[in-house]
Amino acid sequence: QVHLVESGGGLVQDGGSLRLSCAASGGTVSNYAMGWFRQAPGKAREFVAGISTSGGNAGYLRSVKDRFTISRDNVKNTVSLQMNSLKPEDTAVYYCAADKQFYSTTYFGRMNREYDYWGQGTQVTVSS
Repeated sequence: QVHLVESGGGLVQDGGSLRLSCAASGGTVSNYAMGWFRQAPGKAREFVAGISTSGGNAGYLRSVKDRFTISRDNVKNTVSLQMNSLKPEDTAVYYCAADKQFYSTTYFGRMNREYDYWGQGTQVTVSS
């Protein structure tokens, strides 16, 4: 059982930056592909970024590519999402998620249902 706790959310102006962190406990995060998802009011939860167990493969939602960067530290059991050039449409609750991998060091999922464990979420609000 992996327990995930997000931090780093807050209120920022259009064009600003935030760094979200996800701390994992109760398991070895190096065995899990990790993802960041977000959910805006009235909308479905969507994939934002994912990273493989090794950290060698990562992918992004098209609208955040070149602005957001996902990274992981398998020694510290943490995953981060650096968000630059934030826009009001990035406003949402951001969730960290973990997906146990048994065979692949390069795979990460883009679907909610692929992930086994979720954090409680952290609010990101971008004002115009």
